[in-house]
Amino acid sequence: MKYSGIDLHSNNSLVTVTDEADRVVAEKRLPNDLGKIVGFLSPWREELVGVVVESTFNGYWLVDGLQGVGFKVHLANTTAIKKYDGLKHSGDEADARYLAHLLRLGILPTGTILPAGPARCA
Repeated sequence: MKYSGIDLHSNNSLVTVTDEADRVVAEKRLPNDLGKIVGFLSPWREELVGVVVESTFNGYWLVDGLQGVGFKVHLANTTAIKKYDGLKHSGDEADARYLAHLLRLGILPTGTILPAGPARCA
């Protein structure tokens, strides 16, 4: 089984894929382009337990896009993750790996993924 964490920024994302022992299988910084991110994750599509995306104001394009092509997506509630309490002193790689790690352990605090449409703007 494989796990993916995505550290999302305004114009790029650090995407990681880890295995059941938290070893990094693949990792890459990609532009915020759905096709490039899907292309990167595609080799592990059948093995991925899920893809964790940080809950940010700009993340729904990625959540919707990944779900739209069949990935199981989890929205990380970063305010409920102790590592994100206060200033972060780690890099993007560590952040993406930590999201995948929490998913693997089954202790990822998640937020609700709202359906696309007007409900998100209410």
